[in-house]
Amino acid sequence: MHAKIVSDPYPARFPEKEDKRSFLQKVAEFIHPGPESKQELIEVLAEAEENGLISADARVMLEHVIRLADMSAGDVMVAAPRMDLIDIDAPLDTLLDLVIQTGHSRFPVYQGERENIIGTLMAKDLLKLQRAPGLSVRALLRPAVFVPESKALNDLLREFRANRNHLAVVIDEFGRVAGLITIEDVLEQIVGEIEDEFDVPEEEGDIFALADGTYRVSGDTPVERICEMFGAQLQGDEAAEQFDTIGGLVAHEMGHVPKRGEQLQLAGLHFTVLHTKGGAVRWFKVARSADAAG
Repeated sequence: MHAKIVSDPYPARFPEKEDKRSFLQKVAEFIHPGPESKQELIEVLAEAEENGLISADARVMLEHVIRLADMSAGDVMVAAPRMDLIDIDAPLDTLLDLVIQTGHSRFPVYQGERENIIGTLMAKDLLKLQRAPGLSVRALLRPAVFVPESKALNDLLREFRANRNHLAVVIDEFGRVAGLITIEDVLEQIVGEIEDEFDVPEEEGDIFALADGTYRVSGDTPVERICEMFGAQLQGDEAAEQFDTIGGLVAHEMGHVPKRGEQLQLAGLHFTVLHTKGGAVRWFKVARSADAAG
């Protein structure tokens, strides 16, 4: 006896459709009744974390995304006085020194006055000069992008992604240069601080010997470690004992928040500020004073 194959008397009329709802639509449908303000939405996210529906990291990131809409370029830009700019008429050696010391991948370029931004320069484009020595720096420039201080960060992020441009010069209401902003500055408002080429995991160390006999030192390096490494007499200094890190001690000695390029002689050591972020020194270049003088 053969089994008889019977077709389904009630076949599905339509194939199962792909769920094309956006993530936000799904969240909105999940939350009922829906929150009536951003603050209520943030409170709902906190409840979701408490109930184990989302992780703490996810909750924090979603909160930052919600708050991003209320922020503008002027809120997170690097102010004009602290911008690292390249003078188009500067000698190539001077230009290379700036690129190496700051560690940035992009630079606004000016001619004459700092307000006169004529383009941007990618650090990697300088490699082209090795293959074509007759090429001028001006030929390497890319168009500068200008945005107003009032530019919403969510709109700016969308434009950065669409245009594949990662740096913009911020202009105030009078058309003057107010600062600059990068895609990293915007993303950090969502995911927190992003590591760059100067950032090194703590377990990999905080003092690095350089080819010229100097050292690259993290601002978070304990003062005690500096004393041991360089034989510096800081431990008996009352000021030194008030600070745990060399960055805090140097800032105290300078009497203000250090800026890139600033220098200080302290306990037989010559400190040069290489990189700052968030009002603190991230990296110093350190040499023994005798070596720096030589």
